Amino acid sequence: MPELDREEFEKIIAHLRTELSKLRTGRANPALIEAIKFDYYGTPVAISQAGSISIPEPRQLMVVPWDKNALAPMEKAIREANFGFNPVNEGDKIRITLPELTQERRQDLAKIAGKIAEEARVRVRNIREEVVKDIKKREEAGEISEDDRFRGQEKLQAAVDEYNGKIKEISENKEKEIMTI
Repeated sequence: MPELDREEFEKIIAHLRTELSKLRTGRANPALIEAIKFDYYGTPVAISQAGSISIPEPRQLMVVPWDKNALAPMEKAIREANFGFNPVNEGDKIRITLPELTQERRQDLAKIAGKIAEEARVRVRNIREEVVKDIKKREEAGEISEDDRFRGQEKLQAAVDEYNGKIKEISENKEKEIMTI
């Protein structure tokens, strides 16, 4: 009986959460800028690897680099990331105040969240197809019986439904968060 590997589904859910966390809502979130890379002594380094990111106020991010020489390149990288942020260099830290989102921008972000969720659902369907092919191949090879094939497919479909439900819940929560003023 082929065993369903839920780890692949969990990776899809983790990736979905990561991608959705990058979408800007009305509140500050370190994930918005932590992956931005800047040139640090000739090496591209993510902001999260060269300083700490905090949230002093609901719509502000503060970056405190561990090396003061990284301050100017960090500021430049944040500005050039085209997120609409205007970082302010305060000498020892960078303060970023997030602008209010317009209703139109909120709707665009909600559509993007929907697309990210759909990509996750497609990945789940692809895994389902691979496992179904494996089950049928094993039945044709005589490794499992027809009853085992049906049980395996039912178990697989239950897992697919469960993970599609998780994807739907996560994306609906993110869309609600985006649309909340």
